[in-house]
Amino acid sequence: MMYAKEFMKRGMVAAWGGPVILAVIYMVLEKVGVVTTLTVSQVVLAILSSTVMVFIAAGISVVYQVEQLPLAIATLIQMAVLYFDYLLVYRLNGWVPSEGLITFTVIFIAIFVMVWLIVYFGAVRPGVRRLNEKLNAGK
Repeated sequence: MMYAKEFMKRGMVAAWGGPVILAVIYMVLEKVGVVTTLTVSQVVLAILSSTVMVFIAAGISVVYQVEQLPLAIATLIQMAVLYFDYLLVYRLNGWVPSEGLITFTVIFIAIFVMVWLIVYFGAVRPGVRRLNEKLNAGK
């Protein structure tokens, strides 16, 4: 129950980002000539689905607080949830055609790994090192 509450809190804090991300996506699609006009239904679906997408993406980070999960398992869970979250929203809105699934998957994995490595080596690992130094200094 504790993790569900934290999931909800993180999701609600970040949910505003859905429409912002949507605006960027539509600007890019318009600039490359893919989208020139949208119906009200398309805009409403995109706003709601991107808000849910960001809610889930933010909430799933709670998986790293589950102490029983090894880091590798937590990372795989987060990656799988994010992949299906993004894929469902992108397909629902017609942003990724069927023939683009392999490209989407490769790009998703590459970006996920790159971001994860930057966070791990830039923040997590140095933080663990500092904590170990403090603990060893106290002995």
